Amino acid sequence: MRKSKKWYGKAAALCLAAMAVLVLVSCGDKQESGSNLLDTGEAEGRPVNLFSPMEKIDPNAENVARTASDLTVAMAEEKLGVKVAYRTYTAENYQDKTYDDVTLDRVRNHMDDLYLLNPDTIQILGAEGRLMDLSVLASAENLREVVKTANTVNGKLVAIPQEVVAHGLFVNKDLFDQYDLELPETPEDLLECCRVFQENGIETPIGANRWWLENFVFAQAYADLYNGGNTEAEIEALNSGESKYSDYMRPGFEFLQELIDKGYIDAEKAYVSEAIEGEGPDFLAQKTPIVMAYWGAANAETSYGKPDFNLQVIGFPSSRGQMPVVSMTGFAVGVGSEHGEDAMSTLDVMLSDEALQLYSETNKVISPSKNVEVDCIPALKPLNDKIRENVYVLGSNAGMKVEQWGNTCIIVRQLLGGATVEECMAEFDRLQEESLEQ
Repeated sequence: MRKSKKWYGKAAALCLAAMAVLVLVSCGDKQESGSNLLDTGEAEGRPVNLFSPMEKIDPNAENVARTASDLTVAMAEEKLGVKVAYRTYTAENYQDKTYDDVTLDRVRNHMDDLYLLNPDTIQILGAEGRLMDLSVLASAENLREVVKTANTVNGKLVAIPQEVVAHGLFVNKDLFDQYDLELPETPEDLLECCRVFQENGIETPIGANRWWLENFVFAQAYADLYNGGNTEAEIEALNSGESKYSDYMRPGFEFLQELIDKGYIDAEKAYVSEAIEGEGPDFLAQKTPIVMAYWGAANAETSYGKPDFNLQVIGFPSSRGQMPVVSMTGFAVGVGSEHGEDAMSTLDVMLSDEALQLYSETNKVISPSKNVEVDCIPALKPLNDKIRENVYVLGSNAGMKVEQWGNTCIIVRQLLGGATVEECMAEFDRLQEESLEQ
């Protein structure tokens, strides 16, 4: 993974797009603290420094709504008498360091108080003991189990998101109805649907890009691990080397290879296509019946929010039926932060049910709190029903020693580029061996 770090910085950003962190790309040579940051300036109130990839929107600007996250920050400022200063990652003049590289450096050097972190960074810093245990927050008691599982490292809850990002298959239900096809539950079902579509003149039934095909892998690899009642023991076996990640991943990679071999996915196009930009036009034009995306894409008019057909968003096919794939970034507080106590209190307000209700209603997303439910559009109901039933797999899990989302993105892209399934499995074995040596 180290040799692909620059690429992964972009992958992490696009894969976790629903956090409104779409461009966590690169910055350059190591500078003095703050030299690559945009600071919103000092103001009255006890200071809390927040490092993130997004600027605070000017609340006085005409016709500009503050972001959902800003609204929860404002709530904390009002309740606690603090003033959150945004220290914002900027990338214009820096080409070598990713956002992840910068956050690692800043947390290790106690440069800020609050941080918005990607899953791989949460995992690294949590293992190093550099993040506060957030389980002591009152708001942590209300979290969904999926959130706790994904962000617990060495028994400590080290990060909490403001939303849960669910990925699913976006399907043109009208085309399925036209050919008397049921929505697929299993990999075999999807293969049969693709066969029928192709026989009826739809050359490439699945529109794909270079970022999200790993969801097919996760759904098949971990359907039993997360839904079979033995999650902790199976993860411990992977972390100890008793079990192999490659054994879990193999069925998903073999399935992707079959989709490629049969022409149901255009590997060459997927290899170079950006998310939604590559496959979106054909899907909206009803030339392709199936694509994959994240929850927020169904709400966004710039993505799939206004199609001219009956859109349905379902889970990915697995042995246990349609399976949502869940990932998330998270807010964390650095151990040794200058304003650590106020930072913890600020985060507690931002993650309260009151704040998360506001956030979720504004962004129309799944809340990390089990007490907060927001009505979703009809297209998202199948995916939302699964989440409510606690049926899902995690695409990011800080408790796994081998980082999942970014590594699997990279290895799937190697498959698209012509690597064999065996070569891909060997890469998972190498990553696992490397993790065991640490």
